[in-house]
Amino acid sequence: MTEPGSAPIPAPTPELSPLACVTGVFHRPTRVFESIARRPSWWMPFLFSVVVMCCFYFAVTAKVGWNQVYENSLRLAPKQAQQLEHLTPEQRANSEKIAASVTQGIWLGMPLLALLFAAIEAAVLLGTINFVFGGRANFWQVYAVTWYAGLPSLIKFLLAILALFVGLDPESFQINNPAGTNLGYYLSPTDTPKAFLTLATSVDAVMLWTIVLMGIGLAIVARTKRSSGLLAVFGWWIVLVLIGVASSAAFS
Repeated sequence: MTEPGSAPIPAPTPELSPLACVTGVFHRPTRVFESIARRPSWWMPFLFSVVVMCCFYFAVTAKVGWNQVYENSLRLAPKQAQQLEHLTPEQRANSEKIAASVTQGIWLGMPLLALLFAAIEAAVLLGTINFVFGGRANFWQVYAVTWYAGLPSLIKFLLAILALFVGLDPESFQINNPAGTNLGYYLSPTDTPKAFLTLATSVDAVMLWTIVLMGIGLAIVARTKRSSGLLAVFGWWIVLVLIGVASSAAFS
């Protein structure tokens, strides 16, 4: 009971459940990341990612087939295709079978690989926000931010699943760019210069959404200015895009 004339004590903000954080990141991300800062948790977005990736895997298996996935990717790698032309028909068939199986295995194990990639991403961002911008985050806070901020990327796979079941031509399906959320999706993969195609593919609406969320979350858990979090994330994204464009130009 408050004394006369004293200000009422505000009620504590109730903690969000992991499921509420999953839905809240799409319409109230600030509150979600504030909750994560107090109680880091990443398993719920991981479970959602596993479900979506499994659905994507089975959709590709049923509607495209992994041999076709490899053949589609091979059209984007003319140098690799030229090397196969020097093989005997039997050697080429074996090589393509092995490559298709490897591609399938990578995507089948993608949930486990995602755990590793998220850990590397969190470690890099943790070092950047703490040592460059004076933040005070810990690893698990940044790791949780990485998973929750990455939830919009699942939209891309859901769109790809829908397109496959609606009737997308299997020969036009590209496993590394499965939905039209970027300009590169609409460009000819054979007639467009590789460096420009890489750049156009990198500027992806869902990716930019994820980057903004990650920058906001990083700033909140590290207790820095929001601009510091956004600068840290966008800075690394620009570096990765430039590396990808340079690699495409060098090996095309």
